[in-house]
Amino acid sequence: MTDVDTQAVDAANRSFYEALERGDFEELTSLWLAPEDADYSSYGEDTDPDEIEDTSISCVHPGWPALTGRGEVLRSYALIMANTEYIQFFLTDVHISVVADTALVTCTENILSGGPAPAGGEELGPLVGQRVVATNVFRRTRDGWKLWSHHASPVFAETDDESDDMDGGPDGGPDGGPHGGPGAGPGDEEGGGSPA
Repeated sequence: MTDVDTQAVDAANRSFYEALERGDFEELTSLWLAPEDADYSSYGEDTDPDEIEDTSISCVHPGWPALTGRGEVLRSYALIMANTEYIQFFLTDVHISVVADTALVTCTENILSGGPAPAGGEELGPLVGQRVVATNVFRRTRDGWKLWSHHASPVFAETDDESDDMDGGPDGGPDGGPHGGPGAGPGDEEGGGSPA
């Protein structure tokens, strides 16, 4: 991994979030890996198409099922953009790892978003803050780094009582057990509509 690779992957990752913030669907589409991005030069004319590298993309939005293929993934972003009047990402905890032609980016998406204005109103709907952890996988192409997979999961906020309990029990878990006992996991899935 070189500094040049790391900087290029960081730029590609930032471009993804900036396109979402601007609602630029065309730009967002160009950032995802496409079949034409595969390097077919190393394959002979007699190569079985099933043996050619897979360029199928995938995406998991918080609370959504896994989406596979350009149609499903890009349709999901079109839907999100159509229903999100305002969105801003503040990325923290960004870690980038590059091995050969694949890069892995993990980060925390600190999201501020607002829905459409209420009927007859001119202002945005209420702004909502949310924190999501994301893993973005990029592939190197002749046109630069392209997004191959995006997976985002909600981070459930701790209350002051919960953070005090984390140091608590005799076995280290918040409720005293080795795994925290009841209620220590993420519990119910309430992160249903996160945009990333």
